Amino acid sequence: MSIFEQISPDFLKSRNVTSGPFRQMFNYSLIWRWAILLTSAVTLLPLILITAVDYNFTQKSIESENLLRTLRVASNARRAISFFLSERKSALSFIVHDKSVDDLNNPEKLAALLKNLRDSFGGFVDLGVIDKNGFQTTYVGPYTLEGKDYSDQQWFKEVQEKGFHISDVFLGFRKVPHLVIAVRHNLPDGSFYILRTALDTILFNEHLSSLELSGRGDAFLINHQGIIQTPTRYQSKIFEKIAYAIPAYSDNTEIREDKNIAGDQVIICSAYIPDSPYILMIVKHKKDMMQSWSETRLKLIGFLAVSITVILMVILGFSTYLVNNVYLADQRRLMILHEMEYSNKLASIGRLAAGVAHEINNPLAIINEKAGLIKDLFTYVETYAADARILGLIDSILASVERCGTITKRLLGFARHMEVTIESISLEKVLDEVLGFLQKEAEYRNIAVNLDIAADIPEFQSDRGKLQQIFLNIVNNAFGAMDVGGKLDIAVRQDDTQHIITRITDNGCGMSEEDLGKIYEPFYSTKTKTGGTGLGLSITYGLVQELGGKIHVTSKKGAGTTFTVSLPLEPPPKTAEK
Repeated sequence: MSIFEQISPDFLKSRNVTSGPFRQMFNYSLIWRWAILLTSAVTLLPLILITAVDYNFTQKSIESENLLRTLRVASNARRAISFFLSERKSALSFIVHDKSVDDLNNPEKLAALLKNLRDSFGGFVDLGVIDKNGFQTTYVGPYTLEGKDYSDQQWFKEVQEKGFHISDVFLGFRKVPHLVIAVRHNLPDGSFYILRTALDTILFNEHLSSLELSGRGDAFLINHQGIIQTPTRYQSKIFEKIAYAIPAYSDNTEIREDKNIAGDQVIICSAYIPDSPYILMIVKHKKDMMQSWSETRLKLIGFLAVSITVILMVILGFSTYLVNNVYLADQRRLMILHEMEYSNKLASIGRLAAGVAHEINNPLAIINEKAGLIKDLFTYVETYAADARILGLIDSILASVERCGTITKRLLGFARHMEVTIESISLEKVLDEVLGFLQKEAEYRNIAVNLDIAADIPEFQSDRGKLQQIFLNIVNNAFGAMDVGGKLDIAVRQDDTQHIITRITDNGCGMSEEDLGKIYEPFYSTKTKTGGTGLGLSITYGLVQELGGKIHVTSKKGAGTTFTVSLPLEPPPKTAEK
């Protein structure tokens, strides 16, 4: 037997009877399936819907939080870089307004200014004064750039137009990455001069690398042409073009999604640095940014899976329990209907048997009287008195009449015991009566019946009719299970608990373990093809319970069956009151 068959409810094992006077009230398998389906739908659909809404809301919240955090970092970095550049440009503007052109053209004073700038701000590499023709008239710094001509440089023209210039990061004559800030100062005579300084990018790089960026984040500067201006962690090298589209100009910090060369989703946050050629770029891997969401998602999905599993188990168990109880109640109803029909049939048979017995007893009495008279007359006539053959025939008639009388008395006894009556019972007499009905069948089929009753078995209080029905059903089943030449052993003993134990053992075909678990179920029979109704043992079980006893069966396929009936010496109070 499979595990499913062991745990499956009773209504799945039975066939659905939809017609006839003993049909089932409902299609229990269909009700069970619909109960599970509808209850699951009503229970799980809101749960799944709420989980889906929460899933999307949480995902969007985490994604929005990550984007806002990135925007805040980019905005702060933008302000810091803008402040860095404007601070140094303001320092140059202050110098040109505070110092005369003669002071600035004095190398010693210019060197002192450079030292003060380095000490106060840091990052200043050199200082140079350039006249209106583009010649650097005075220079202090680590390189030999005095007298250099910048008149053909684009930045020189830009300073004349805008009043200041902030360059891209480039190598230039120094062959190291740096940028240049230059400011113009107009002179009273209408001419002008330019104060120019070179800044190293160390402070730039330190500030960008110190930003706390998750998701394999990378922060760097590009110019308006997309050329990388500062070192990066995961992008191209400095002075190479980035692999992403250059963001359109905006006064605000912008954020967008894009894909890198490997095809991974990335978040790009960009911000134009005011009054400079730089664009701040922050690039993050979206998958890494959403790592916290991945963990939350797994917990959410796990919670949903566990909830659905528990709910389905509860629904399955409770639906099965309810439908199975309704099914068992319906089976009890059918069993009661069958028992009523069975009892009515037995009562009818009893009344018929009593009528037949009374009708037969009258002719039997006449036959017995006349046969006796004939025998008496023949004994007075010498001719017939010496005829042993004639007297033997008369004796045969008298014996047959006596046997018929015994049978009718038994029929009357069974008829009388149809009503519930508690009386003093001799179990030996009850078994003799039962076996008397089956004697001819036993002789015809050559079945040996051995009756072994212990000498100390007392009479006890019980119902004779129910006992007759119990043992008649069991012995009938035993006869049906045995072939010609079978053997039936009946042993009666008294145990230490004041119970009378009756064991009825046959050497018939026996039963399988699966059949043993079902023999007391109403309408279950292993002999349906030979007329079995499946009610005999079910009724027998109920009768034994009514008498306060117990019934137990052991069997092995092909090795016979043993029924053990345990009966109390005193009936239970409920039975006695009936």
